[in-house]
Amino acid sequence: MRHLPLDHPGTADHRSPMRFLWWLAKGQWQTLLGGMLFGIVWMSSQAVMPAVIGRAIDQGVADRDRSALLTLAGVMFALGLVQAGSGIMRHRFAVTNWLTAAYRTIQLTGRHTVHLGGTLPRKVSTGEVVAIGNSDISHLGQVMDVTARFSGAVVSFVLVAVILLQTSVTLGLVVLLGVPALMLLVGPLLSPLQRRSAEQRELMGRLSNTATDIVSGLRVLRGIGGEQVFLSRYRRESQETRRAGVAVARIQSVLDALQVLLPGLFVVVVVWLGARYAVTGRITPGELVAFYGYSAFLMIPLRTATEYANKVIRARVSAVRVCRLLALEPDVHDPAAPLELPPEGSVLADSRSGLTVRPGSLTAIVGEPAEESAALADRLGMCAAEVDDDVTLGGLPLTAFRRADVRRRVVVSDTGAALFSGRLGDRLDVTGSGGGVDRRVDEALATASADDILEALPEGLDTVVTERGRSFSGGQRQRLVLARALTVDPDVLVLVEPTSAVDAHTEARIAARLRGHRAGRTTVVTTSSPLVLDAADEVAFLLDGRVVATGTHADLMHTEPAYRAVVTREEVPVS
Repeated sequence: MRHLPLDHPGTADHRSPMRFLWWLAKGQWQTLLGGMLFGIVWMSSQAVMPAVIGRAIDQGVADRDRSALLTLAGVMFALGLVQAGSGIMRHRFAVTNWLTAAYRTIQLTGRHTVHLGGTLPRKVSTGEVVAIGNSDISHLGQVMDVTARFSGAVVSFVLVAVILLQTSVTLGLVVLLGVPALMLLVGPLLSPLQRRSAEQRELMGRLSNTATDIVSGLRVLRGIGGEQVFLSRYRRESQETRRAGVAVARIQSVLDALQVLLPGLFVVVVVWLGARYAVTGRITPGELVAFYGYSAFLMIPLRTATEYANKVIRARVSAVRVCRLLALEPDVHDPAAPLELPPEGSVLADSRSGLTVRPGSLTAIVGEPAEESAALADRLGMCAAEVDDDVTLGGLPLTAFRRADVRRRVVVSDTGAALFSGRLGDRLDVTGSGGGVDRRVDEALATASADDILEALPEGLDTVVTERGRSFSGGQRQRLVLARALTVDPDVLVLVEPTSAVDAHTEARIAARLRGHRAGRTTVVTTSSPLVLDAADEVAFLLDGRVVATGTHADLMHTEPAYRAVVTREEVPVS
């Protein structure tokens, strides 16, 4: 799919669903205008057809004028060609408008998701984001689709009303006033339809979130025997969503029925009045046929108008969800006057914990509790929910730099990192510098002890990774994620428990190779593994969020009982 031009909507557009719809329309006004023009030509050619048929009856058949009949037959043939050609083009523009609106919404939400980064899962559920791609883009695209037909319906209605007024003022007024009256009868259904559609959309988001949780944790559920619990929960929420869908369908069915019933009654009234006028001689037989044709034709604009109102309501509900996502702000904002990053090899420090990382060293962090070391790792890379001036690089706070610059200089790879779908080589070389043949990828795979994974794959780096890398085991995914982080080769690399899911032999190989691979670069590892700790240049022991001791692994094992207890899983002796 080509990348569509996409300018970010303003703050007001973020918060107003109708402004967001207007922003979508404004961004594709050329194709919308093309669709509307062909929609007008398409429906107008249908609108004038009854008039031509009526004249053919009066002037060609009733007056026995062969020349007039052939001329009017030719006009009808030409109108048919115009209708066919404009109908094809209208449909092409309508589909283009549908796809453009849907893809622009996907691109916009995808770009904003990347902009939010780690803020997104803290502020919105996965199911809510998934529902935007599953259903909301369809509703937003459909309102752009129906716009072409709706514009044609409005123009053709006015055209028919003018023709009827010229033939019979009474019948013309019946049509001109009757159609808006029928629309008003449908109006009371629109408000409850919007409300119930919003409720259904909310439940669909929750159900998607539950399904995502079940799929992502299926192995764990089977391990603890919790399948039935979550199955019951999914069934309950699924039934609630079904009932909400049925409630929407009830109103929708009434609306669809009225789209047939009301125009049908309207046709009966117009034909009855026209027949009375024909009997009294006020209109000709051809005009009566034309009136019937107009009445039958007007069912199309009526249905289109109610369909347009229905789809606008659904699109507005979906736009509310999209606007809610777009209104989210990242936890960290770029400063008004950002500073340039200090040169590579600068000291990274955290005043809150007292941690100082020497440039070019392999520093390990042992935390008690373990969550403290993970939180420290997030702070070092500006990935925490709350970011302050505690973390400095080269003596300057990270908040003084552009967020993108910090992320390029300091890369954090935690245990929640996942592999996206696609070619394995591209998933590992996220910089896009050399694909699968890049030497850095091969070296990173060797350091992460992932050679055996690659050898077991028939297509090697050309293997297509399934969603979230589910085709690999937990240990294999962890090693591939480590290889991806090593391929980036940043100035400062922060690894959170990079060997927690691998066996001891593999862990030993990774620990032995990591130091050499990152020689001259700064590496921080949070771990409690003796194998990794023994390979570190320096170990910092974090107790309740503060560094209480630093040194080599061997020194701390002899001098710090609390450190020894954490690493060996022993209880601290009570003095």
